[in-house]
Amino acid sequence: MKKIIPLIVLVLLGVLGLVFPSIDLSDLNKAEFDTGDTAWLLTSSALVLIMTPGLAFFYGGMVSKKNVISTMMQSFICMCLMTILWVIVGFSLAFGDDIGGIVGDPRTFFMMKGTLGNVAWGALPTIPLVLFAMFQLKFAIITPALITGAFAERIRFNSFMLFIILFSIFIYMPLAHATWHPEGILAKFGVLDFAGGTVVHMSAGWAALAAAIYLKGRKLQIHNPARISYVILGTALLWFGWFGFNAGSAGGANSLAAYAFATTTTASAMAAMAWIFVDIIRGKKPSAMGACIGAVVGLVAITPAAGFVSIPHAMIIGLVGALVSNLVVYLRSKTSIDDTLDVFPCHGVGGMVGMVLTGVFAHHNINPVVVDNGLFFGETKLFFVHMVALFAVSFFAFVGSLVLLKITDIIAPLRVEETDEELGLDVSQHAEAL
Repeated sequence: MKKIIPLIVLVLLGVLGLVFPSIDLSDLNKAEFDTGDTAWLLTSSALVLIMTPGLAFFYGGMVSKKNVISTMMQSFICMCLMTILWVIVGFSLAFGDDIGGIVGDPRTFFMMKGTLGNVAWGALPTIPLVLFAMFQLKFAIITPALITGAFAERIRFNSFMLFIILFSIFIYMPLAHATWHPEGILAKFGVLDFAGGTVVHMSAGWAALAAAIYLKGRKLQIHNPARISYVILGTALLWFGWFGFNAGSAGGANSLAAYAFATTTTASAMAAMAWIFVDIIRGKKPSAMGACIGAVVGLVAITPAAGFVSIPHAMIIGLVGALVSNLVVYLRSKTSIDDTLDVFPCHGVGGMVGMVLTGVFAHHNINPVVVDNGLFFGETKLFFVHMVALFAVSFFAFVGSLVLLKITDIIAPLRVEETDEELGLDVSQHAEAL
């Protein structure tokens, strides 16, 4: 009976499409769409989506050979589950009518209601509302996928699916609303997050740390990457897709998008080189793995700042992000915390570095949204706001994730049996193997 319940739930969700077809035309904002902006956001949405398969290769190449398929499958399934959730209620929870600055009204865009016709999101009047919804969906997809690296090689697949649903509803969507909705509590407080340093990387990073602590370590913590070539391919796809992630967050084909494009690739290049040079100082040979990890850390660190800081300051953000994350990876390795693929040191810490340095280097000349310049320019308000938000978001994401992990574990045990772990999750969870 247990095996049929998920299919029954899926069928019932499908029935919603018959009950709520959402075919009513809307003309609420008298929007005048710009073909250039629309084309760029369509392209950006596709670019952001390809980041999740890129992440699958990035993570899949790092784990042992017996866990490659299961690790990649965890990313792939996020594309499926999150799309269904987003269309039904997720977009409403993130961008629906404000409820207390914390979450959106789930009725606002239920089953994509109100997205058909000449209607746009208030802050982006030149693109269709449904395009904005689909662009934001891609962020909602990759965020839970990022977490998977922390508990790779030891989590039950069915339990994982339940956890990411709960995480998205109770952690990601409230953070997206609080940060990116005009009435959100963090937005009104003055927090700047251009493309998801707070919403995506900090939330995923803290959830990853919570999961690594809760699930405890693998029985054999031997790190033998299955395919370095997969890691290189994954990094290339992530870097390529990140231009949609950051430059697409400008909301149109404009000079800000071009500038965010430039800061993104500059920070990533700087971080990759910094990671290699730190490894050399420690007596290691310059490795493809190190270069790839460094490049991704640079992309993470620049994400919240991409459309708020100058290109020279993007170099500094990439450099500092790599140095701090590299140090935290080293320190983590000296503890008993088994964050398998160092999600917290790279994504969580990288996101926090980016958030702090946005408060240091943001300037009004880059983006008029910046009301108060960063600390580097002698103003303190933005920096103070970001430091307060840093602690608040960290506490919310970490404690909230621990609670959701416990709830999931009660409903469906998270940890695989020891024999299944030894056999490998590819075979024990999916009956497949390389």
